Amino acid sequence: GIKTAILTILSLGFGLSKSTAIRTGLILSQGGEFAFVAFGLARSLGILSPATTKMLLTSVSLTMALTPFLDEMGGKLAKKIEEGSDFTHYMGQDRDASEITEDDGFVVVVGYGVVGKVVCDLLDYKFIKYIGMEKNPQKAIQARNKGLPVFFGDVGRPEVCEAFKIGKAKAVIVTIAEKEEATRAVIALRRLYPDKQIFARAKDADHAKRLQSTLDVAAMVPILPEDNLLLTLPFGGAVLRSLGAPAEEVNYILAEKRKEVLSGKELQKYEEEAVLAQLGVEVPDDDEEDKIEEEKEDEKEEVITSSKYDAVVVKARSPDEQPLKKEET
Repeated sequence: GIKTAILTILSLGFGLSKSTAIRTGLILSQGGEFAFVAFGLARSLGILSPATTKMLLTSVSLTMALTPFLDEMGGKLAKKIEEGSDFTHYMGQDRDASEITEDDGFVVVVGYGVVGKVVCDLLDYKFIKYIGMEKNPQKAIQARNKGLPVFFGDVGRPEVCEAFKIGKAKAVIVTIAEKEEATRAVIALRRLYPDKQIFARAKDADHAKRLQSTLDVAAMVPILPEDNLLLTLPFGGAVLRSLGAPAEEVNYILAEKRKEVLSGKELQKYEEEAVLAQLGVEVPDDDEEDKIEEEKEDEKEEVITSSKYDAVVVKARSPDEQPLKKEET
């Protein structure tokens, strides 16, 4: 309890929200593995008695075993606190939004759908501050209740852009799936910020070409079906590279995110090969695969031929020779 209170106060002092601070205090309140080393050393030096050492080690083990329960309880408590906030909490008129927008290095992500979620995850991997903007109030409220910096707002309205200080942002990433809505958002942003770096998700090649030529934005077209989270990896990787992240670091982040996605679902072979090609992972050539298959077929033929030969030899033996076969075996 004391450790939880101290960690919560320290988290609030470092600028975390109340819900996040409480959850942090609960997750980090348990003992650690170093306690086993420290108490064991104290016992060997005669500082602690065997009974006291045993009691302390048992206490540490119990607190470590309670970590999943504390994490779950902290999440529910944080969600309840977020839900109890007024609507200004969802519109960026609170401490969380102001702390992010005070710096010049934050990024604005417009749209919190399938693509927007993974782009925000990649930004979190790189510890890049971001503000999420979502027109759908239900999506914004769900994300905000989880403690994420995603707010309800329409970038097509100048007063909203001014309230979130988009002019100070390092870049704006438009991840809206609908073609008309994405174009509308990009036009509004380009009108307000002619020199701002803007990335946009395009519906098709023609849409990407028009965005690039008329509005001077970096546009990308997904190559995989909409319901596949892996389609966002090339888009998110391009964003991280443009924001100055090293290529090796971006490749590592994409590989980790790809493993996370693939652990929950299986891809068809042609889809997996397409993603591997985008991530720069070498795929075995068809010639190599054919060679492996031919080797397997040769092994099967040898086994079959050997079996047939043994059968012919057995049939060719006379009845007098069969007992001799038994004696030899």
